[in-house]
Amino acid sequence: MFGIYTAAAVLAALASGFKVMKEYERGVVLRLGRLVSYRGPGIIYVIPLIERMARVDMRTITMDVPTQDVITRDNVSVKVNAVMYLRVIDPNKATMEVEDYLYATSQLAQTTLRSVCGTAELDELLAERDRVNHQIQEILDVQTDPWGIKVVSVEVKHIDLPHDMQRAMAKQAEAERERRAKVINAEGEFQASGRLAEAAAIIGKEPVAIQLRFLQTLSELASENNSTVILPVPVDLLASLMPSKKETTPG
Repeated sequence: MFGIYTAAAVLAALASGFKVMKEYERGVVLRLGRLVSYRGPGIIYVIPLIERMARVDMRTITMDVPTQDVITRDNVSVKVNAVMYLRVIDPNKATMEVEDYLYATSQLAQTTLRSVCGTAELDELLAERDRVNHQIQEILDVQTDPWGIKVVSVEVKHIDLPHDMQRAMAKQAEAERERRAKVINAEGEFQASGRLAEAAAIIGKEPVAIQLRFLQTLSELASENNSTVILPVPVDLLASLMPSKKETTPG
């Protein structure tokens, strides 16, 4: 009877070595304390009491980088946070080269975020965010490569400015809008004066044109206003409408 129990225990122990690894999982195996090649996905076997296995997730991990207090190169104090995307490309290194690769990468991302943002001016952080993101990603990717970690991308989410700086930037933006409005208005006046000069040159060559323009103006006033409008009529216009003395003198 004792032999049956012993055999059953041995079979149960041997059967416990079968592990099922999901498609996105890998099993890092230590045999008597020494690293062997990782296994999976699918059904794998870990020798009981001789081998130990650690599961490693190979999917892309989204990690928030906590808000960091940063002083920019132009001495402006801001608060910056970001989001980082990373994944494990070598399960053996991620397990053996660093104790906790998620914690280590998070701490490294915080220090890198402060360092990169501290070397840039405020206008660069606001206007050239893509360049800042790429610079942080490159630095992190190089430093995490020995851990078997690939930093896919880093995105700065929010830059919190002091209230006095926000008011100053709002005044600057308002002044910039007023400047553009004045430039556009001046450009319009310049173009209008050019057109008026061209019209004056044409009218100077054709004196009848001013009379036709005068009659057109009278027609527009009559159609838009019902009140009586008294306008001085140029003598030249009346003279052109009246017969000459030569034509009224009998032959």
